[in-house]
Amino acid sequence: MVRKLKNKHPKIDKENGCENCIIRHLNALKDLDNITLAHISDSKETLAIDKGELIFKEGQTLKGLYCVKQGNPRLSKISDNGKDQIIRIASKGELLGYRTLVSGNKTNLSAVALNNMEVCFIPKEQISKLIDDKRFTKSLLVFISNELKESDDRLVNMAQQNVKQRLAQLLIYLDNNFGCDKKGFINLSLSRIEISNILGTSKEGCIRMISNFRKENLIDLKGKKIKIINFDAMVKIELGFT
Repeated sequence: MVRKLKNKHPKIDKENGCENCIIRHLNALKDLDNITLAHISDSKETLAIDKGELIFKEGQTLKGLYCVKQGNPRLSKISDNGKDQIIRIASKGELLGYRTLVSGNKTNLSAVALNNMEVCFIPKEQISKLIDDKRFTKSLLVFISNELKESDDRLVNMAQQNVKQRLAQLLIYLDNNFGCDKKGFINLSLSRIEISNILGTSKEGCIRMISNFRKENLIDLKGKKIKIINFDAMVKIELGFT
C-alpha cells in the first residue's frame, strides 16, 4: 500500500509573482490576467527539491499542481513485473499532476528530480477555480493533446525502431531540449540505468551500444556526460538509414 508522503521540501522566498514570471509563458498559465495570477502567487509555495528526491509517488492523492521552475524531473510508472519504467523527462515550465486534479483520481506516475530543482506548488483549491477559466482550460487542452501525440509517437517508435535508433533519438532529444555546456556535453546527465530504462533494453545492452557509438566517433563521453560529435550521422541512424 502506498503511504501518504509528507512535503518536506524547504520553502524559497518569493522574488516575483506569477504575473512577472517568464516560466508561465511555457504552460497553461500564460493567458491568465494579472489579477488571477496575483491570486495564484498569494497561494503558491516555491519549493527546493534535491537531486534524486521524490516529488510525488504513483498512487498518491495530490493536493495541488507542480510547475517546474528549474531542473528536470523524470516521470515513471511501475510495470506489472515491478520495474520502474521511465515514461518521459519533463522540462522547465511543465505542469505536473494536472491529470490527477482534473480527473480526481490518484496519480498514475511518480516524479523524481534528476537534478536540483525548484518547483512552484499551487494548491488544489486554486486549480479548481482555474478550471472554470476558459483561457486556462483551452491552453491545458492544447497541452494535453500535444502530450497524447508525443505518447503515440513513442509507442510507435518503441515498436518499430531498434535500440540503436532509439538511443540516437534520445541523444538528439536531450541535445535539442536541454542544451549543452561550453564543451558541447549535454547539460542533462542520465545514468546508464536511466538510459536503458527509457530505451526499453538491458543496462548491459545500453552500455554496449553507447560504447559502439563512441568507437564510431559519433559521441564523446566524460563520466555520465555525453557529447554528440557527428550530429548528421546521428540523425541518419535515428531515421534508419544506417
